Amino acid sequence: MTELRTAVSRLRRELAGHPAEFPDRGIAEDELAALDSMAVSGRPEIPRLRRSLLLVVGAIGSVSALAPGLRDVRVAVELFGEPPRLS
Repeated sequence: MTELRTAVSRLRRELAGHPAEFPDRGIAEDELAALDSMAVSGRPEIPRLRRSLLLVVGAIGSVSALAPGLRDVRVAVELFGEPPRLS
């Protein structure tokens, strides 16, 4: 939980300080808030964590200045286990 909270907090700060506006910024902010809320609760739903991560990646994945923070969030989410394999 600590890794997730730390990574999400860092990315939220970086996003807040990023000067450029882009269409999906609000989505990224909402999903980062959802990730933080799940981390604070101490009982995150793994599918919901992954969904939020995908939405954040889709919203800010092309903003290279945010890539390190985004990577840290991805790594933190992956600590909760591997995604299920599709047959």
